[in-house]
Amino acid sequence: MNNKLRFWILVSIVAISGFSQGMLLPLIAVIFENQGLESSLNGLNATALYIGILLVSPFMENPLRKYGYKPVIIFGGLLVIVSLALFPLWHSFWFWFLLRLLIGIGDHALHFGTQTWITSFSTKGNLGRNVSLYGLFFGIGFAAGPLMTPLVTINEALPFIVSSVLCLIGWVFLFLLKNEFPDEEFKVSTFVDTMKRFSKAWKYGWVAFLPPLGYGFLEASLNGIFPVYGLRIGHSVTNISILLTVFAAGSIITQLPLGILSDKLGRKNILMIVLSTGTLAFLIASLFEHSSIGLTLCFLLAGMLVGSTFSLGISYMADLLPRSLLPTGNLLCGISFSIGSLLGPFLGGLFIQWFKTISYFHIISLVLFIIFIAIVSSGKKQQIVEQVG
Repeated sequence: MNNKLRFWILVSIVAISGFSQGMLLPLIAVIFENQGLESSLNGLNATALYIGILLVSPFMENPLRKYGYKPVIIFGGLLVIVSLALFPLWHSFWFWFLLRLLIGIGDHALHFGTQTWITSFSTKGNLGRNVSLYGLFFGIGFAAGPLMTPLVTINEALPFIVSSVLCLIGWVFLFLLKNEFPDEEFKVSTFVDTMKRFSKAWKYGWVAFLPPLGYGFLEASLNGIFPVYGLRIGHSVTNISILLTVFAAGSIITQLPLGILSDKLGRKNILMIVLSTGTLAFLIASLFEHSSIGLTLCFLLAGMLVGSTFSLGISYMADLLPRSLLPTGNLLCGISFSIGSLLGPFLGGLFIQWFKTISYFHIISLVLFIIFIAIVSSGKKQQIVEQVG
């Protein structure tokens, strides 16, 4: 099988995975809200996916090295398909929590396998392009997912069935792929050795794990806390939904161009540009937060700038680490994203609770600015690391 067909199969399965994730967040939130479930419990149920990612992360690398990319991706896809199909079976808070946790594990296996495979066969000249297409397809799927929510008015089980069938169709194409293995430098596969690889990857590539963490914080905070803040300052539910869609659209528009630019101008340079201007975009948003038009323009600009920080972070990580550490680096990108996703709603909620006179957008600007400073200050030290690597 040629590289192009393999690449398109991998990004297509990621798009379907993004679709299922994008569907679950608003769909289950609406179902629970209609049943009168407390918002705190509603939010707790949503964290199950990220908890699943964190729980399985330390144990994901060894199976990849032992069995190769294809079995790990097939296992992850199957777990997602079965979990989605089981949602209509029993309507229970904790049963759905468990299913979302399993989807987190399955999605992480799927994304970890596809990310590592794509970064391993990509060249320095097309790495940014390939990873940005990966992010683009996931983003398109994630943005299309919420369109399934209205189906709940026809039948509550219908969105889950449609999503599981779509995932099954994409999953079947994985069997066309020829299995491959990551570059082997590490033969021993004990837990201690895994932790040593984590330590080595962190030493050389720590700065590249910050953009995925920041994006996780940004995405989860915007989807989980901004609606609360938006309602409090007078925006309608419809307007808030439009703003979140506009942000997602912005990230889709520039995902590929920024990836290609990063191949030509350098990952670090593009990251510094998008983080600094993204910080400014959210600061401007704080000045126009009562204006629907002003916020729409700010959200579009912010999405176009910082909506690609996850894929840019993965590409930057692949630049900094040797190929033998790419599986570990991809795992740490996923872990960083999950930590950011867990922190975003929590810290954002505390911020709007404790600092009622300060705009919510200031905490997002602060996080982005801290990551920008960290990347800038890594300069000389990072150059030495690159030479050593």
